[in-house]
Amino acid sequence: MIPRYSRPEMVAIWSPETRFRIWFEIEAHACDALAELGVIPKEAAKTIWEKGGAAKFNVEAIDEIERVTKHDVIAFLTHLAEFVGPDARFIHQGMTSSDVLDTCFAVQLSRASDILLADIDGLLAALKRRAFEHKDTVTIGRSHGIHAEPTTFGIKLAQAYAEFSRCRERLVHAREDIATCAISGAVGTFANIDPYVEEHVAAKLGLKPEPVSTQVIPRDRHAMFFATLGVIASSIERLAIEIRHLQRTEVLEAEEYFSPGQKGSSAMPHKRNPVLTENLTGLARMVRSMALPAMENVALWHERDISHSSVERMIGPDATVTLDFALSRLTSVVDKLLVYPDNMLKNMNKFRGLVHSQRVMLALTQAGLSREDSYRLVQRNAMKVWEQGADFLEELLADKEVTAALPEAEIREKFDLGYHTKHVDTIFKRVFGEV
Repeated sequence: MIPRYSRPEMVAIWSPETRFRIWFEIEAHACDALAELGVIPKEAAKTIWEKGGAAKFNVEAIDEIERVTKHDVIAFLTHLAEFVGPDARFIHQGMTSSDVLDTCFAVQLSRASDILLADIDGLLAALKRRAFEHKDTVTIGRSHGIHAEPTTFGIKLAQAYAEFSRCRERLVHAREDIATCAISGAVGTFANIDPYVEEHVAAKLGLKPEPVSTQVIPRDRHAMFFATLGVIASSIERLAIEIRHLQRTEVLEAEEYFSPGQKGSSAMPHKRNPVLTENLTGLARMVRSMALPAMENVALWHERDISHSSVERMIGPDATVTLDFALSRLTSVVDKLLVYPDNMLKNMNKFRGLVHSQRVMLALTQAGLSREDSYRLVQRNAMKVWEQGADFLEELLADKEVTAALPEAEIREKFDLGYHTKHVDTIFKRVFGEV
């Protein structure tokens, strides 16, 4: 993660200070449970909370100890003992490093999820507002990048709202899946620590006990979590690309807000480039790239190894920080998006009525012509529009085979734009529950 694409609240979750504080809380809660069980003195557990809780952990000092021990948890415990004193001997009783590391990672990912869920809520609010604003703003729908049939810009935004609603649901489930606690000792058998300790720590940290930890929390949970982040990133890119296409000079149906004093090019003063959505496309690639190593982390040796550790030290912060930034940026883009309804109509009429071809074809079939003949008649007139710049309606009215099957009034009626938007309210009710 780099400051350019980072926001402070999410970055703070992954700071060494936050990590060490969570480590301490895991150890201290475990001591409380051990004291309840009579394994360690209650006064010792109280001292650990008082002295450790008031301590300001020195990251540089811990790093210096680790340079000797080559073990991060031992380095932290050694530093913690300097504050706690003799009662420090009761810390980490029956526990192993993974108990601390995996449970901490679960806490961090849960907190990161809460920020991401709030981000999605903000994006959904912006999408809903703009969707209703442009519910009836007629625009052309495209398939393969080519004019297809009319839709509304509100429907485009409603589609994005529905997609990010699904993203939110997936993240809720991924957060629930990742929020497990492992305090089970070496190879996960609880031989040296009572399962009650795990239950106690889990409850205090808002987690659930991992059913079978094998010494580490199974990484299928993490694989699903990071895959979910990758899907959310892909949805971000989908909407970003739509905006990028709509901002093309030849299209210009919508445009990123261009702020006062903003410059588009160091060489060409006239440029207004879609830099934010291009950036979002790049950020989405990075978030997706972190899903694959998370999946490769699933296959660990026997009860544990640490081949996953280096991966997670990178993808944990990087994926969540980057996605947090991307969701915030997309929300701002949607909120300030400039929309040009006049250009939408101008573009739709560029090919002089071609977008109504299906209605004419269907009317011919209902008038008794075969589908093949109906398609042939409509297509031959449509090609004149493509190749000669003709007017589609005029060509149809001049085609004796077409007029033999359909009266002029019925042909003209097939060019009514309102036909294509008659079910907008139905779509909005499905998506938003209101119209």
